[in-house]
Amino acid sequence: MKSVWYYDYPIGRIGIAEENGALCHVFLSGSKILTGFSTAQTPLIQEAARQLEEYFDGRRKEFDLPLSLHGTEFQQSVWEALQAIPVGETRSYKEIAVQIGNPRASRAVGTANNRNPVIIIIPCHRVVGQDGSLTGYVGGLPVKQYLLELEKRYA
Repeated sequence: MKSVWYYDYPIGRIGIAEENGALCHVFLSGSKILTGFSTAQTPLIQEAARQLEEYFDGRRKEFDLPLSLHGTEFQQSVWEALQAIPVGETRSYKEIAVQIGNPRASRAVGTANNRNPVIIIIPCHRVVGQDGSLTGYVGGLPVKQYLLELEKRYA
């Protein structure tokens, strides 16, 4: 079964989708079109929404949710590395590339970041340019900046 439901948060409306008992998408409304999903609140979607609410309130630093992520082996390695970035910290695309053992793959790390299916849960917003500058984010740079400032405030 594939379900999706939408909730409002400080950064806008977020869609949370599950497939077969695991989260498969967390996205800003309007940034993704899901087909074959019924619009329904499931217990898992409600739990994800609750954890996101705690995150935005500064009461949650890590998520405890089952994930079902579809991507290449490289993308999976990047997404795993992103989950190791502590709240309130950032890493550059180059640092992630080095961490996963492919130091020349900074650009590919950026592409994998862009394809992250579960924003915030997998913190792609914590990846910045090598000089510390904010670079692309699916929700735009103001949203990325908001998330980073939120995390620094509660880290």
